Amino acid sequence: MSPSNLSEFDIATAVKRQSDTSFTAELGAEWKVAGAINGGYLLGVAAQALRANSPKAPDPLVVSTYYLGPGEAGPADITTRLIRAGKSSATFALDLTQNGSPKTTSLATMGNLGALPDDVATSATPPELPDPEHCVDVAEAPGGFVESAPIVKRYDMRIDPDTAGFAMGKPSGRGLLQGWIRLADGAEPDPISLLAFLDALPPVMFDVGRFGWAPTMELTTHLRAIPAPGWIAVKLYTRNIAGGMFEEDCELWDSSGRLVAQSRQLARQPRG
Repeated sequence: MSPSNLSEFDIATAVKRQSDTSFTAELGAEWKVAGAINGGYLLGVAAQALRANSPKAPDPLVVSTYYLGPGEAGPADITTRLIRAGKSSATFALDLTQNGSPKTTSLATMGNLGALPDDVATSATPPELPDPEHCVDVAEAPGGFVESAPIVKRYDMRIDPDTAGFAMGKPSGRGLLQGWIRLADGAEPDPISLLAFLDALPPVMFDVGRFGWAPTMELTTHLRAIPAPGWIAVKLYTRNIAGGMFEEDCELWDSSGRLVAQSRQLARQPRG
């Protein structure tokens, strides 16, 4: 892809090779939430480095990441280590640091989503959603919210009104958020942007009336297929809040109605 065809997301997640196993990146302040770089965006940056070192298996199939400290706007260093290369996949370890301080450490298996067999059999069902134009545009939230989470301007996010009660001080208590997402510049979704979408919506804890930054401890993502063009439907839910932590499960469905990505993260309850 030529530079003129790159999306804003492609440019924001770009990495520069320094050696066979090391890269640098420039993390943008516009991808922050509550003063820290968003974890899904960091996954996108890491995946670009993995893709550069895995040309025969360019797509992240599964990535498990531990978040060791809040990311900051500015330079970041990325190191990768090949653990095993097979015929159709390769497994890597990856570390992302800033000024010598560890920010994330990951294990990832890369493959080729386009070469996977088309043998879908699932009991999961996509969320039932109004059309995007009948959903709540997150970018139109009060100025204070957008100022504290500038990342919402990087996406076009629409929340199902049935799960948007938190915005009016009336969370449902179900632990469910759902809606639509796409990149703000209209670029079509791809496997790397799916990683970011998995951690883009407001924390599901908002729907149980607990607001504020909810720092992620660990996030595991599974990519299932190359997404069809168009909006991505998102379902975000939690079933267990205990010990000052909660789990957040996410499903992404493409415009063809196929489940294209899933994740589970363990996060600390919002600190207010």
